[in-house]
Amino acid sequence: MESRKIVFKETAIMGIGMLLCVGVMLGLYAALGYWNRPIWLGGILGGVLAVLNFFLMAVGTSLAADKAEAQDVKGGKSLLQMSMGIRYLVLIVVLFVLIKSGLCEVLPTVLPLAFIRPILTFGEFFRKTGDEKA
Repeated sequence: MESRKIVFKETAIMGIGMLLCVGVMLGLYAALGYWNRPIWLGGILGGVLAVLNFFLMAVGTSLAADKAEAQDVKGGKSLLQMSMGIRYLVLIVVLFVLIKSGLCEVLPTVLPLAFIRPILTFGEFFRKTGDEKA
């Protein structure tokens, strides 16, 4: 049960950070005069896909840790590898369809995936010293 709380807490932090980063990105596009539907739709959908990818990664990692804790290290490792492969394949296909359909621009759709690491790093600065690291 504790691992579920950690997954949801970390995903909430990621969601808030992604909302801020995508908001800043879209604000910059608007300030530069590039505000149109494919830009803002790409930013929003890219942010949602990035947070969903992070959530599914956290769930997969939690399940693999549970397997490893139950002395099934090989099963946990294969679960992680399978989860990563499926997530990446689905992510690539969805991004390809969104961009090729003309619904979204490339950069604002893909850029939120690059926001994940800075959001996690920045979130560590605000973590209480007594909090467990996820």
